[in-house]
Amino acid sequence: MRHLFDMVWLSTLLGVVQLLALIPTKSSVAFAVNPLPQPLHRGGGGGVSSRVTTTTVTTRGGSTTTTTTAAAASTSSSSSSSNRSTQTLNVASMAAGSAAIEAVPPTIYDEDKPPMHILFLSADTGGGHRASAEALAKQFLIQYPGSTYELIDIWTDHGCLPYRTLVNTYKRMSSNPLEWRIFYHLSNTKINEICANLHTRLTCFGKIKKRLLKENGDLIVSVHPTMNHTPLKVTTRISKELGKHIPFFTVVTDLGSGHCMWFERHVDKLYVASDRLYKLARRRGGTQPAQIVRTGLPIRHGFAEQAKALTTEGRTSPEGKEYQRTIRNELNIAEDKQCILVMGGGEGVGSLNDIVNEIYVKLTKSGVDATVCVVCGRNEKLQNELSTKYNIHNHKKNEYNQDNNIIASENNNNARIKQKTGRKRRFVGRLYSSIFKRSTTNEEETEDSTTAFFETHNPTGKRGNVDIVPLGFLTNIPEYMVAADVLVTKAGPGTIAEAAAVGLPVMMTSFLPGQEAGNVDVVLESEFGIYENKPSKIGEIVTSWLLDSSLLEKMSKAAMVAGNPYAADEIVEDIGRQSVAWMKLNNQ
Repeated sequence: MRHLFDMVWLSTLLGVVQLLALIPTKSSVAFAVNPLPQPLHRGGGGGVSSRVTTTTVTTRGGSTTTTTTAAAASTSSSSSSSNRSTQTLNVASMAAGSAAIEAVPPTIYDEDKPPMHILFLSADTGGGHRASAEALAKQFLIQYPGSTYELIDIWTDHGCLPYRTLVNTYKRMSSNPLEWRIFYHLSNTKINEICANLHTRLTCFGKIKKRLLKENGDLIVSVHPTMNHTPLKVTTRISKELGKHIPFFTVVTDLGSGHCMWFERHVDKLYVASDRLYKLARRRGGTQPAQIVRTGLPIRHGFAEQAKALTTEGRTSPEGKEYQRTIRNELNIAEDKQCILVMGGGEGVGSLNDIVNEIYVKLTKSGVDATVCVVCGRNEKLQNELSTKYNIHNHKKNEYNQDNNIIASENNNNARIKQKTGRKRRFVGRLYSSIFKRSTTNEEETEDSTTAFFETHNPTGKRGNVDIVPLGFLTNIPEYMVAADVLVTKAGPGTIAEAAAVGLPVMMTSFLPGQEAGNVDVVLESEFGIYENKPSKIGEIVTSWLLDSSLLEKMSKAAMVAGNPYAADEIVEDIGRQSVAWMKLNNQ
């Protein structure tokens, strides 16, 4: 715990001390292209859609020029292209005493796709930031052929203490949920935001400016909460000095809750994945509605391809079921068995061993034939343990003895757990519940309910034929999610968004306090999954889902409503439209 407050209090102390020496900056110009807020969506059949665009140019001296234009775009199912809306852009010159100069760029058509150099600001504090950046980069390469991009971690490369240790600090704290919970909520305050912003501007401004000038990007996209305020100030300064506008966008990579430093009010556009984040941006960041776009979380392009293959009716339709069988055949997964995909993150973290064991026992006792694919990530130790425990290479030969040994081991574990009573155990249970705001279940009640569950669902005592398939680090996760009937995973925003994109019900087994807590609520409110942290209950609930096809179908349809496999495509289309307009204007 000795490093618990290193980032919060160091940044606060230095910010307060140097605040007294802060010299107000000279007047500068803030450019923004602000389409009115509307959900982004993919076009369907014929019809006419309109977009209203408000363009505002504001000098920090106080003068403001605003122009609003409206344009209609006709779409047709027989046409392969559609006209883009015309934008009127007013640009204020910053020369002393100069008046605002109005310029109108030409209409941007689909074939007008110049290559761009995109700078993504991100850090490896969890896999979601990089994954979102790469998903967006993929779309830029598709929609704007010849484009290039760079992923920049400005704090590791150019930050002072404590920012340059951000990645290592996150890895250490995130492995201790209580420590991370305290740190996250202490840092998620207005006073820390103000002090950290002042501190980074005073100590890192010059280094960041030098790097951004060197990279010479046409636009900048931040996918990290700590990389908005100071980089935006730097970008504004560079735009002023070069006499051209460099657009700055923020794509929030959280799903249900977000840190206050995500919401910088002067970005060209802020993209959020849910109504929860929209309200948070308005309340905590003061971001204007015209600057906020509500869309899905950007996920890998492979999920858009798989969602398209499943058809608009999803995996529950005859076409979807047939496609699922095709994918299972390609992955060497039994077509006649149900499939569970178990994930613990890119590094194979979490108590996957216990969860897999409970799922195996419950499925076997309930007479359910299934394949359990376990994504161990880079955790080779876990992969080897599962291979040895379930005797993967000699499964058929030792199947009966193996099942008896595992079930006997599970029964022995339950007996030992039941004996561990007393004050200490009850205290730990209450402490855990208070930390994670989740209820605990009495072990005797669990045992009674489990016995009743087996008697109800498998009165004949038939054993299920269950295969355990340990997998390493995968690059074809979209295909495995299509093949699966249920996903068992931690409540990471990217994984949840990916599951929803292909209509996959989710069992959440853990979450990182702070930013991931809201993800649980999103899934519960959307009704395509639940949260449970006890391995025995996880196995029981997942088994009950597989035994209830109508429930799985209902959850799958709810997931499709909540998901948006084309979010990255739509975000890049919107960013690109504005960026190309500015590029043309800058070249005039």
